[in-house]
Amino acid sequence: MELEILHMIQGLHRDWLDPVMIFFSAIGNDGLCWIVLSVVLACFPRTRKSGVSMLLGMAVTFVLGNLLLKNLVARPRPCAVDTSVVLLIPFPSEYSFPSGHSSNGFTAASVLFAYHRRAGLAALLIAGVIAFSRMYLFVHYPTDILGGVCLGIADACLALWLVRIWERRRTRGQYPE
Repeated sequence: MELEILHMIQGLHRDWLDPVMIFFSAIGNDGLCWIVLSVVLACFPRTRKSGVSMLLGMAVTFVLGNLLLKNLVARPRPCAVDTSVVLLIPFPSEYSFPSGHSSNGFTAASVLFAYHRRAGLAALLIAGVIAFSRMYLFVHYPTDILGGVCLGIADACLALWLVRIWERRRTRGQYPE
């Protein structure tokens, strides 16, 4: 059924849309755009907490998603299962589940939304387009995307919770600044 959904999405391809989807997929590579954003936010006192929370959340996402779940599940990508679809990007070397693009994007965007609503909404929209681009480009199944989104949101919640605990202990004098 998931391949059928992906084949329906393949029907959306247009000459003008292909480079847009390639662009959005590329900015999500290795979570680099989100890492850069979080480092920039961490540099300024007013946004430091959100930047640090994003970095913490994405570190958890990397360990749980890329190092643990991908290798545990070892799901082949749809482009490995159905080679009839011509890829517009290089064949990804890692396993398919969960989508790292989706988990990183939704971790960062969810944390950003918790601290800065407007910017967070924009980030969630961008994360959503990046996630969709991975199905459009035939390198992830819908459940890979869903798994990545759920993992990302859960990791964002964990990071926010850990930062709040650290903050409480720091204000009580248990941790030095």
